[in-house]
Amino acid sequence: MPAERRHGQAPRYAVGLYRVSTAEQGQSGLGLEAQRASVQAFVASQGWTLVTEFSDVASGKDDRRPGFRAALTRCRQLGAALVAARLDWITRRAHTLSQLLEDGISIRAADMPGADDLMIRVYAAIAQKERELISERTRAALAAAKARGTVLGGDRGYRPAAGPDASAAAQARREAAERAAHRLALEVSGCALKALSVRRLSPER
Repeated sequence: MPAERRHGQAPRYAVGLYRVSTAEQGQSGLGLEAQRASVQAFVASQGWTLVTEFSDVASGKDDRRPGFRAALTRCRQLGAALVAARLDWITRRAHTLSQLLEDGISIRAADMPGADDLMIRVYAAIAQKERELISERTRAALAAAKARGTVLGGDRGYRPAAGPDASAAAQARREAAERAAHRLALEVSGCALKALSVRRLSPER
């Protein structure tokens, strides 16, 4: 029988979700064990029970991932929290996270142990905005370079051993954006926690 979690009620169970972005990582297990260890430690610190785990080898932009969908189904059935080592390993889409929270699914990231649902929303919005800003800055820089007469791409007389890897460059830019957004979100989370502590310690008027 489904055990839907009511708003404001703390979950007792957790569903682990792990993700790697390339087939090579998925086949070798690279990164999955570290994610699993991080999630298990976080769940234990909360006093919850890790009931099941799912994993995907796919981009975080793909919300149709089978492991992700199965994990959501299990969370709804048990009223469990969805836990990942990092928030962007659940999804990179802020509106997806917001919708899940609206649906009553509690989401947690092991590297943000003090973050509640509100802070998760703030982090997701910051991460998405940071990615958009980096993309805009990249386009502006390329346009400015072109306006100065800089030759973009093409044959400049250099013959590298291997051709350029556009997907690797794009992945590097995404990872840099995520790291910057993550650092900013942790700072926001820390400020919010300090503000909350001050309010709790302040005498009532």
